[in-house]
Amino acid sequence: LTQYPVFPWVLCDYESSELHLDDPNVYRDLSKPMGAQSPARASDFQLRYETWIPRENEGVPKWHYGSHYSSAGIVLYYLIRQEPFTQNFLNHLQSGRFDVADRLFHSIKETWMSSSGATLNMSDVKELIPEFYYLPEFLMNK
Repeated sequence: LTQYPVFPWVLCDYESSELHLDDPNVYRDLSKPMGAQSPARASDFQLRYETWIPRENEGVPKWHYGSHYSSAGIVLYYLIRQEPFTQNFLNHLQSGRFDVADRLFHSIKETWMSSSGATLNMSDVKELIPEFYYLPEFLMNK
């Protein structure tokens, strides 16, 4: 899972009832990472970097993002409805029990909003996994 393929968010419009693919505003700016999809969010991350004071004893260098765009946890977050990932999620991340429902993957729109910064979440810059582009079954409860 630590080498799971990463696919980018391509669309950024998860509110329209109809998607017009000829409209450039429905596409994410792929020249920028998720932490810089809006000028305000990019500025917040830059400020975090510029004002970081490395602790002398810990030697932690400056950083923009406190999390990664992909990890085993992110893959399991997305694939919670798909075996064998459900069991991996439960056994390795949740002590055998499902987490609070609000923290489980349940909405593409809300995940985009969190990852792109619309919810002012400074700890989420996640990208997508390949299943978003070919396996709609991973989104269904069975």
